[in-house]
Amino acid sequence: MERSGAIGRCPVQEQRARWERKRARTARELLETERRYQEQLGLVATYFVGILRAKGTLRPAERQTLFGPWELIYGASQELLPYLEGGHWGQGLESFCPHLELYTQFAANAERSRTTLQEQLKKNKRFRRFVRLQEGRPEFGSLHLQDLLPLPLQRLQQYENLVMALAENTGPHSPDHQQLTRAARLISETVQRVHSIGQKQKNDQHLQRIQALLSGRQAKGLTSGSLYILLLPPPPPSPILKLPFFDLPFSPPFSDVLLMAKPRPPLHLLQSGTFACRALYPMAQCQLQRVFGHSGGPCGGLLSLSFPHETLLLMCTDQEELLRWHHSLTLAISSQQN
Repeated sequence: MERSGAIGRCPVQEQRARWERKRARTARELLETERRYQEQLGLVATYFVGILRAKGTLRPAERQTLFGPWELIYGASQELLPYLEGGHWGQGLESFCPHLELYTQFAANAERSRTTLQEQLKKNKRFRRFVRLQEGRPEFGSLHLQDLLPLPLQRLQQYENLVMALAENTGPHSPDHQQLTRAARLISETVQRVHSIGQKQKNDQHLQRIQALLSGRQAKGLTSGSLYILLLPPPPPSPILKLPFFDLPFSPPFSDVLLMAKPRPPLHLLQSGTFACRALYPMAQCQLQRVFGHSGGPCGGLLSLSFPHETLLLMCTDQEELLRWHHSLTLAISSQQN
């Protein structure tokens, strides 16, 4: 009887049944999480955005900076949910896709939103009291406004995962297969744009940190969108830079300049703890060579960085550190020369 049952099974039908089960689970998860998402969007829209507009606790520009297109995102979810509840997945998600630009706008405003919230909580006693009062409502449970503000960007990532899974487990002959496939592609493209925006914001923050530490005429050349390798030379007359003196994270293509700076004395009256920028070296003009340290021994090694008018020797006594610098410099040079 077991043999007869084995012969009677159809692999194609079994695969279709597995797809259908996965599709049903994904659809149920998408629906349940959308209901929760809309509920949380509504809490902020009702108890924060709407009441702040009526009370005038924040100026309109401050309120807009803090919440961005929150109410429009809430409206998009309100339009989507009935489709999901009715099982019209393809039609609903296709209708939702034109609203994805709201998430890009929200991401572009995210850093300003965080800064505005911190500033207003610090200096605006009336706003601070209002936030505590609203957060104390039973509808919020233990949630705080700062926990809810990143919600749309978190939900966008969930959309990508769930809609992709829904499309992958929908048969090609299903009436909403093409709609789901298009929706998955558009959502993924939006996620990539949002990721790029977030990466640029992080790079800008790194740049601001560096600019706050630097002074001097050469430092005027720093521009937004680039991240720099910052090296501090030892006192003269040594021609060798020992690594790492000052190390900031960087990754191509955001490493276009090698920056050399000198620490100011701790007792400097006005600029203690800062660095005087002495030189900028474009990575596109750099030729990197390992002078010694090829064997991978415990003594480290020496790197040579040749520019049109100058050569720098970078020495490191730690082999792993040397390899990390060699790899990072190679990527930085390659990204600029290509």
